[in-house]
Amino acid sequence: MSQSEDTATRPTVRLRPKAEARAIRHGFPWVYADELVTDRRTKALAPGTIATLEDGERRPLATVTVNPNSKIIGRVMSRDAEAVIDRDWIAGKLTRALEMRARLFDAPFYRLVHAEADGLPGVIIDRFGDAAVIQPNAAWSEVMIADLEAALAEVTGVTTIIKNAAGRARTLEGLDEEMLTLRGGIEAPVEVPMNGAIYLADLMGGQKTGLFYDQRPNHAFAARLAEGARVLDVFSHVGGFALAALAGGATSALSVDASAPALDLATKGAAAMGMADRFATRQGDAFDTLDALDREGERFDLVICDPPAFAPAKPALQAGLRAYERIARMAAPLVEPGGYLVLCSCSHAADLLQFRAACTRGIGKAGRSAQLIHTGYAGPDHPMLPQLAESGYLKSLFFRLD
Repeated sequence: MSQSEDTATRPTVRLRPKAEARAIRHGFPWVYADELVTDRRTKALAPGTIATLEDGERRPLATVTVNPNSKIIGRVMSRDAEAVIDRDWIAGKLTRALEMRARLFDAPFYRLVHAEADGLPGVIIDRFGDAAVIQPNAAWSEVMIADLEAALAEVTGVTTIIKNAAGRARTLEGLDEEMLTLRGGIEAPVEVPMNGAIYLADLMGGQKTGLFYDQRPNHAFAARLAEGARVLDVFSHVGGFALAALAGGATSALSVDASAPALDLATKGAAAMGMADRFATRQGDAFDTLDALDREGERFDLVICDPPAFAPAKPALQAGLRAYERIARMAAPLVEPGGYLVLCSCSHAADLLQFRAACTRGIGKAGRSAQLIHTGYAGPDHPMLPQLAESGYLKSLFFRLD
């Protein structure tokens, strides 16, 4: 059922007098719970309700979606207070998102929608050729999932659409976890060509949507360093940096991950590339494996560590920074003199300066000196709103070690 509605009869919510209405007018996409008048009527609104946002003087400000269960109680859908949020509106946002990706990529494998930055708050959509995976991480997208699915098929022509409703973002919205096929079906991992490599993405059982597109430009930069190199890829998932390095001419690549299914997909990717003879895996805890490789006297020309978010939120920041420092300290001894160390963070809470300082401390404590030769970020299919510093979550530091 479409949630097209009469804007004259929909509910209104109002900013508190001291809330900063100007930020909303200038493009800030969120209203926090302590900024909104949360009377009994507002608290009774169903999560995902479309409402008109007024400023403290009752002047219409924007069209928002409301979730009384979330700290982000309002998400701006449009700065037009009369906007009608329906299937056609969603299709318009998807068309705009698709137009940019079609310019940037020569094959339909990319992040199609990156939440607020693409005008669809809380929604992630990754495309894998004729299939797409939706993460509806905001309540409104759960309510309007049928409209989202129909518009996605109409605009892109994909024949398989999967809903992957799991993860921390949905928990913060008070939503449950669910994985199901909305349209079509898929029985095998999808081959994804990227940077000359071939990846196998498990759209139904893998992490997130099955593949991390955000590291694409950093995989490419690492591949430029990989010719003739022995490569170690820690927290490899389905072979992200390792397979790109093989495509770039690495003589060997070792993928380390705790997940046996992920390493199996990485192995199949190497085989699909015709490079199985140069690829190996090692399953286990990353810290334990780094320690074991050092004790075994193993050394590599290029070492990459791309861990999960050690500091996903501010309460975990200090512990996360210590973990990044520890990774750097344990990885640095494995790098041959003149070799390269790549350290990555996808932690929202750790900004670039904090992350870089932690890595630098770790390298120094390992007794190594380094040049920082490149800082990489997520690719252009992961746009960010300039008002949201948190959107720049991915940071990849490329060091050359003496």
